[in-house]
Formats: sequence, structure tokens, C-alpha cells
Amino acid sequence: MTLCRAPIRNKVDELRIISTTLGVISAVVVLVRIFYKVFYSLAELGLDDYVILATLILGVPSTIINDRGTAANGLGKDIWTVPFAQVTRFIEWFYVIEVLYFTQLALLKLSLLFFFKRIFPGPAINKIIWGTITFDILFGIAFTVAAIFQCKPISYYWTLWDGEHKGTCININALGWSNAAISIALDAWMLFIPLSQLVHLKLALNKKIGVALMFCVGTFVTVVSILRLQSLVHFANSSNPTWDQWAVALWSDVEINVGIICACMPAMRVILVRIFPKALGTSAIATDQHYAKYGTHSRVTGKGTNNGFGMSSQIMHTKTFEVRHGQRDIENGDEIGLVDMDDLSGKGRSRRNSGSAFSL
Repeated sequence: MTLCRAPIRNKVDELRIISTTLGVISAVVVLVRIFYKVFYSLAELGLDDYVILATLILGVPSTIINDRGTAANGLGKDIWTVPFAQVTRFIEWFYVIEVLYFTQLALLKLSLLFFFKRIFPGPAINKIIWGTITFDILFGIAFTVAAIFQCKPISYYWTLWDGEHKGTCININALGWSNAAISIALDAWMLFIPLSQLVHLKLALNKKIGVALMFCVGTFVTVVSILRLQSLVHFANSSNPTWDQWAVALWSDVEINVGIICACMPAMRVILVRIFPKALGTSAIATDQHYAKYGTHSRVTGKGTNNGFGMSSQIMHTKTFEVRHGQRDIENGDEIGLVDMDDLSGKGRSRRNSGSAFSL
């Protein structure tokens, strides 16, 4: 009990455990995705891979700050139990993590949009995706800059609480609420993009439902965003910030890390299918086509002979293919072929599936 007979509350360890656990899981998922693609499938990394990696890199200091910065300086305790010096340090670290959050949020959405661009190559949907990418980049830049310069001088952000310093700040509540509201609306729009394309896929109903459910898992992130929005009610005007902002820090951390995990789910399914093909009802060979390249391919034909250097002399037959984007079922219904190629070698036009496919 405190001197005023209020119970001593402490949720510091809860935040540390949740933040560290989610940080480790999201890091493992991203690194497995990258290492599998680079060292096993031997495919080039796409823009979505680079952006999700950048999101993770920014997440590392966020996780460390949650543990060694905000939690170590009173987050999760009542402010009257925290020494004055620690309150100031807590708000300093909270300022840093707020800026990182706005940047991570935009990068996370950008990674998903680049993924959509890769698996939905149609010109009409590409225009929509590019428009959304542009909006997301502007959204991220605007709120990151606003978060950095929300107070003048900047240090007034963490000295405002003691009433002994002079300065001005924008409406911090409005900044947090508007970011959360726009983010939720953008999440809903980004869910519509892939679901709108399912109508045009020639897949069995159960396959369409499976794809829809995979994308709908992302709605969990939207739910977390709504919970975070509720925690922002007393964000700027709290008289007990070290306690009230615990929920803001928690839901912000959950939102980013769960978002990273959800963004890696399609890639993780490819890896799991490769490891457990029978359990997931598909073939590992077909799944590996997800990472293949398409363009001009060479095929070796004829008999080879040894040339004395340990290398065989062979006749090389080159075929050039015209890339034609479309959507059709593979024979076993396991994949959606998103790119077709027409043989332009002059001996008839034969169609084959490129490896650029979205595994279901």
C-alpha cells in the first residue's frame, strides 16, 4: 500500500515478456522466410522481402526500448511510485518508440502491398495497388515527421509533465487518433484488394475459401488496431502516464509484431508445404515453383561428349517465351498460375506455366 492507502500496481514484467516473446517470434519468422528463399529456393528477394526485413530491423530497437527503456523507467507502474528522473527518461524513450511505431506501421503495409503487386500482375489491379502504395508512403512520411516535431522545442515532449518548462505541442491526442483511424481504414481497403481478385480465379470453392481465410487472418491486426485506438483515449491528458500508456505500448507492440507474422504467412506456408507435403495435401515440387524466375530459358538437348576438361560438349537449344499474365488452375488444383509463357521459337505456340505462381 502507498502512503495514501492506494494499492501498489505493477505490470512491468507483463510488457517485457509479451514484447520480447513477440519480437523473437516475428524475427524467427522473417529470417526463416529470407534464408529459405535465398539459400534453398535460390530465388531473388522481392521488394516485399526487403521491406519486411526493414520493418523487422526497426522492430529490434523497439523491443529493446520496451524492455530497457520504458519498462525499466516505470511503464506499468503508477506515476506516484516512480522517481521524477525516471518519469522524464520514460517519456524520452516513449517518444522514440512512438516515432519508430509510425515508421514500422507504414513499412508493414508497404510490404503487403508489394506482395499483392507480385501475385496480382493484372494492369487494372496494379494501378490500384500502386495508388495504395503511394498513399501508404505519404501516410508514413507525414505521421513520422509529425511525431518527430510534435513539440517545440522537441524536448518539451518529455519535460511538459513537470510544469516547469515552456514550449508548445500540437494536439497529441489528434495525432494518435488520426493515425489509428487512417490505419484501420487502410487495413480494410488492403483486405478488399486480394479478396476482390478471388472472384476471377478458376479454383474450386474450398480453395477459394482457403485463400480468403489466409488473407482474412490479417483482420486480427485490424482488431488490435481498434483496441489500440481505445487505449489512446487518455493518451495526451493522462495524470498517470506511466500507468495509462502501458496499454498503448502493449497494443502498439502486438500490432506490429503480429502484423509481421501475418505478412509472412504465405511464405511460411510454402516452406511448410515443402517440409510436410502430405500433411498439407500438395506437392513439394509444385510449391517450389513459387520462387522460380521467368523469361528466356535454355534447354540442353542431344548427346554429350567429354572434351578432356571434365566438361561435356552439348548442343544448346534456346527457346524464347512471351510472358502472358493470367490466372488458371494447375492440373492438381494446387496452385494458381499467375504467369503463362508462349513459345516464340517459330515451331508452334505451346503454353507452359511459369514458376511465378501463388501457392495455395
